[in-house]
Amino acid sequence: MEMPDIPAPDLRRIRVSGEPIDAGMLTREVSGPATGAIALFLGTVRDHSPGKEGITHLEYEAYEGHVEAKIDEIVDEATGRWPIDKVVVEHRTGRVELTEASVAVAVASAHRAEAFAAARYLIDELKARAPIWKKECWPGGGEWSAGS
Repeated sequence: MEMPDIPAPDLRRIRVSGEPIDAGMLTREVSGPATGAIALFLGTVRDHSPGKEGITHLEYEAYEGHVEAKIDEIVDEATGRWPIDKVVVEHRTGRVELTEASVAVAVASAHRAEAFAAARYLIDELKARAPIWKKECWPGGGEWSAGS
């Protein structure tokens, strides 16, 4: 069975930077008159991870010159599978404090099922494949986490 052509999204934006992520702005950016659903995922910094308590902040590094191209490839895959109207992916680099967002995926579509599925695919693949590294920090030390 041949897959129907899925139109390209009206908007796609990818940003990897040290700038804070504004969830409200992302929601407004992907909103539109044809949008029936917006799935917004925010990954935030917490004070623990498996086997580690007292985390004070995270530090992220990205392979500049390659990371946005890899995320763009993942966005291509998602837009080829689901009818997405708009998509924005942002990831922080540098120091990110407790409760701050380190990653965001905003997907707009006509229907919630497609928005949820595409957003989940994007965050899962980004975490698995984007060349971004995370260091968990606590008073007196820190450790780089296993990643992509």
